[in-house]
Amino acid sequence: MKNKLKPLLALFALLLNITAGAQILSQGEAVPKGAIVYSLPSTSFKITAEAVRETFVAGPYAKYAQKYLGIQVRENSGDFYTLSTVELSSYIEADRSTNIALNLGNTSRATANFLEMMSQGLVIWSDSGAGRKDYARFPAQVNSGVFNMEMATSNLTNVSTTLYKTVRTETGMERVPVQQNQIVEKSVEKRAEEIANSIFRLRAKRMEIITGETDATFSGEALKAAIDEMNRLESEYMSLFTGKSVFDKQRASFDVVPSRESARQIYVAFRISDNQGLLPADNVAGSPVIIELLKENGQPAPSFNMDLTAEKGRVLYRVPEIMIAKVSSGQNNLLQTRVPVYQFGKVLSFPIDVAFGK
Repeated sequence: MKNKLKPLLALFALLLNITAGAQILSQGEAVPKGAIVYSLPSTSFKITAEAVRETFVAGPYAKYAQKYLGIQVRENSGDFYTLSTVELSSYIEADRSTNIALNLGNTSRATANFLEMMSQGLVIWSDSGAGRKDYARFPAQVNSGVFNMEMATSNLTNVSTTLYKTVRTETGMERVPVQQNQIVEKSVEKRAEEIANSIFRLRAKRMEIITGETDATFSGEALKAAIDEMNRLESEYMSLFTGKSVFDKQRASFDVVPSRESARQIYVAFRISDNQGLLPADNVAGSPVIIELLKENGQPAPSFNMDLTAEKGRVLYRVPEIMIAKVSSGQNNLLQTRVPVYQFGKVLSFPIDVAFGK
C-alpha cells in the first residue's frame, strides 16, 4: 500500500512546486517551464521644455544711438534663449532590475486575478516600455541681412579742400589759395547723424499732420495712410540703430528615471543656456533645471529595502507611493504636481488563486 502511495505523493509534491507562486529570476537564470515572466512597475518622468530663441542682429549705427538719439541699444548680435514653458508627465514601464516567474496553473481564477492586477498597473509585463518617439527641434538660423539699407541717405558727399600754390607777382612770391572739390564716401557716423535727423523730421511732420498745423489737408483714410507710412518709415530708420530681432521656438524632451537608492530625490532634468538653448543634463554649459520628489508631508523620499519574498501560491505586486514632484530653476518654482511613483512604494504579495464572492 505504501508503495502505491509514493507515486501519488510525488505527483502532489510536483503540483505544489508548480503552484509555488512568484520566483525571482537572477541574471541568466532559466525560466521555469510553464511559467510566465512579469516585472514590477516603475515610474519615469518625461519633461518637455520649450525655449524662445531671439536671433538678434545689431543695427549698423548702434554705437551712435546714444549720441544722436539719446537711447541705449545692444551693439552685439547673437542668439538669446529664454525658457518659456515646462511640462511634466509620467509613464509606467517595467522595472528592469527584477524579473519574476509565475506559474498560474490551470485554474481560471488565478489567470483572472493576475490579469486584473495587471489592468490596475500593480504588475506589468517584463517587455513593457514607453514606446515613445521624441524629437528635438532646432530651427535654422535666420538671414542676418534684415536691414533695408536702401532707405539710408546717400553714401557720397562733396568735400571742399583749400590748397595753396606759390605764384610770382609784382611784389614778389605769394601764396594763392585754390579751392578743390571732390566726391568722397561719407563716414559711418555721418550717415548715422543724417538718419537721426530724418527720424526727428518725420516725428515733427507727423505731429503737424495730427494737430492740423500743415498746409496739406488729411482726413479719413488719407490721414490714416499718411500716419501709417510715417510710422513704418520711422520704424525702419530706428532699426538701423536699435537692431532687429526674429523669434522662434526650440522644443525638446528629457527623461528622468528616479532611483529608490538615492538618499535625496533631486535630479537635474536638463539645462538652459542663454546662448545655446536647451541642453542635456550632463552639459554644464547651462543652468540646471531640477526635479525634486518629496513625500506629501514635505520630507524627502527615503530609500527602501524591498523584501521580494513570497509564500506559496502568492503573486508579488507593487503599490506606488504618492509623491510631490517639483520642477524648479534656481529660486523659481516652475511647476508642482502630485504623482504616484511605483519604485518608492511597497512590494506586497497576494494569493493568486483566491475566489471572490459576489
